[in-house]
Amino acid sequence: MASPKLVAFVAAVGLMLAGASHAQLSPFFYTFTCPQLPFIVLNEVSTAVETDDRAAAKLIRLHFHDCFANGCDGSVLLEDVPGVIDSELNAGANNGIQGREIVDKIKAAVESSCPGVVSCADILALASQVSVVLSGGPAWVVLLGRRDSRVANRAAAEDLPSPFETLDILKSKFKAFGLDSRDLVTLSGAHTFGRSRCFFFSGRFDNFNNTGLPDPTLDAAYREQLRQACTTPTTRVNFDPVTPDIFDKNYYTNLQSLKGLLQSDQELFSTPGADTTAIVNEFAASQFRFFIQFGNSMIKLGNLMPPPGTPSEVRSQCRLLNPSSPAHDVM
Repeated sequence: MASPKLVAFVAAVGLMLAGASHAQLSPFFYTFTCPQLPFIVLNEVSTAVETDDRAAAKLIRLHFHDCFANGCDGSVLLEDVPGVIDSELNAGANNGIQGREIVDKIKAAVESSCPGVVSCADILALASQVSVVLSGGPAWVVLLGRRDSRVANRAAAEDLPSPFETLDILKSKFKAFGLDSRDLVTLSGAHTFGRSRCFFFSGRFDNFNNTGLPDPTLDAAYREQLRQACTTPTTRVNFDPVTPDIFDKNYYTNLQSLKGLLQSDQELFSTPGADTTAIVNEFAASQFRFFIQFGNSMIKLGNLMPPPGTPSEVRSQCRLLNPSSPAHDVM
């Protein structure tokens, strides 16, 4: 069987050689201006994954949070600039988000090879695909050509999907971006790897929703395991207790066993009469179907664009705007 790194290598090259364009984005975007891009991203993400079990999950979370606030524009990476940038990192939904140091290393390597060409937003999209493949998951054609926004949208970041929300609220937030129930269930499957801090789910242990009782959709034995693991509110626990660092379908079999870590996870399976339950069952029964749909949904996510007229550039450093210039483009 081919190694994940070899599969990622082939997938990364393939995104430059095959596929069709979608809207303004294209897999060919950097073919001539930065042909070595997929190799650079693969090398840097591979190094990160080898030294940090959480690196892959960190990178895909950054891409999700970027795209769900103002479109896929690299704005999640921007730091505060008084009077200019109110960082999305200040939003509660981005509390504790990590992985920017990995993005910095990728960006530095890319700038060394082809300066001023590749956007931070595209780096996030590419790094997410490579992260999934290196973790045993599917490859998909990554469409490229995004630009980096010169503005942030903290208000939009405050409204990111929350671990505490009901299925109806989650569906409405996804629908606002043209993503349906199938996309919701599929993209939530990224919780098949990575960790969550205990304060995001410990409210399910006792007095859930002011009922005086634990969350009935959380397996009792699993609840006690989690309670013992959560020595502090910021302790991190595996999303998947079975294969925590592998991208597979176990997220869905866990939901069937009432072992979804977050309320928002378990809602997909346990909400009475929900159309999402059948989708969970489908993916639990077929990793192939999950993998195919995950690539399709990631492409849809990656096509979320900033509002027209948003000032943009290709940042030299992902955390900072380029020095002010009258020649900035707009999206």
